[in-house]
Amino acid sequence: MSYVDGFVLAVPTANREAYLDLARKFSALLAEWGAIRQVECWGDDVPEGEVTSFRMAVKQADDETVVFSWTEWPDKPTRDTAMQKMMDDPRMQELGDMPFDGKRIIFGGFEPVFETRAGG
Repeated sequence: MSYVDGFVLAVPTANREAYLDLARKFSALLAEWGAIRQVECWGDDVPEGEVTSFRMAVKQADDETVVFSWTEWPDKPTRDTAMQKMMDDPRMQELGDMPFDGKRIIFGGFEPVFETRAGG
C-alpha cells in the first residue's frame, strides 16, 4: 500500500495564486522524486472549533485560508529517499519565498490502513 504525507497550513487569502504557483512547481519536483499524487485543497467550509479545529491548529488569522494538502508515494522507502533528495536539490532554493508562514505548518507521514472507493 502507498504512503502519504499530509499537511495543514494557513495561507494569506490574498496569496492564493502565489501559493498555487509554488505548489505546481513543487509538485513537479515531487513527481520527479517518485510521488504518484499531489493534492492541494483550498479551505471552503472550515468551521471554527470550540476545543480544536483546523483553524485553531494553524492559528488562522482573519485574512487567511486553511489549506489541506497531501502527497501520495508508492511506499515509505520512496518517500524517505525523496526527502533526502529534497534537502540536497538546489532547485528547492529556486522556488523562492513561501507565500505563507512556514512555522505554522502541521505535517506528518501516514501509513494507509484502510481505503474504499465508490463502486468497488
